[in-house]
Amino acid sequence: MELICPAGTPAAFREAVEAGADAVYCGFRDETNARNFPGLNFSREELRQSIALARSRRVLTFVALNTFMRAGDEALWYRAADDAVALGADALILADFGLMAYVAEKYPEQRLHVSVQASASNPDAIRFLIEAFGAKRVVLPRVLTVQDIARLTRQIGCEVEVFAFGGLCVMAEGRCSLSSYATGKSPNMNGVCSPASHVRYRQDGEDLVSELGAYTINRFGAGEASGYPTLCKGRFEIGDVAGYAFEDPVSLDVIDEIDALRAAGVSALKIEGRQRGKAYVAEVVSSLKKALRAAPAERAALVARLRAMSEGQRTTTGAYDKRWR
Repeated sequence: MELICPAGTPAAFREAVEAGADAVYCGFRDETNARNFPGLNFSREELRQSIALARSRRVLTFVALNTFMRAGDEALWYRAADDAVALGADALILADFGLMAYVAEKYPEQRLHVSVQASASNPDAIRFLIEAFGAKRVVLPRVLTVQDIARLTRQIGCEVEVFAFGGLCVMAEGRCSLSSYATGKSPNMNGVCSPASHVRYRQDGEDLVSELGAYTINRFGAGEASGYPTLCKGRFEIGDVAGYAFEDPVSLDVIDEIDALRAAGVSALKIEGRQRGKAYVAEVVSSLKKALRAAPAERAALVARLRAMSEGQRTTTGAYDKRWR
């Protein structure tokens, strides 16, 4: 299986290439990609140089244009697609059907991957995207079990990519409005989920309280590892019980499922983390590359140290083997 690695900066891109990525995904410095945070992403010249570096090492470059176009401002997304193709992107990762149609019609030879933001997770939806736009690969939402994925791959005619490590979005991606509700910033339209500009931590006695916009998301006791405040990983009072209704503030880690995912027909494993630094990218990519080549008994030791770099310093297999509450 290919290892698809994140790069939020040119420095992280270089580290991913050096660490053994089969492909690196990145985006432009604007709202056309779903990691539109200050200090991240690429200018056109930076992307040109990064693609040249990747090609010299036989590494592919995927450009994420994975937000939804704003009515009346479609030209921003069309221009981004034009530039990505001209710069030599090996694939475009797209979510908006209108943008898929534009690329398919104007650049029929350009490889098109369906973003996880498109939330395509059943055979009918994926077959439509293949037939209408010539999609070559679909990135599945992080809400399917391994058994679901195996059933799906048998019924479709394109490659399948799944997330293997990093931040865990537990919602139907591309359709989630929680961050918009709390901050007015949409991950689907503006490319920002739970933006740092709306995040605040404060001490309340011995507790650390995390807030997003005007909402308290969590309260951590002394010595308890704290997570980033996203609503889907908040601690709620439901009836007489306080706990995590959707998901704990932890990271995804499916290394123990590598063989099952390969058998299920998965073509590529994706690492989340374009907002993370180059040291994180280097460590995660090199460790997972070794794990993919290692015998099952050797994998746990190879990736054990990555848990300390994860959200909440804990990991989960998420929906791949979910035991719902």
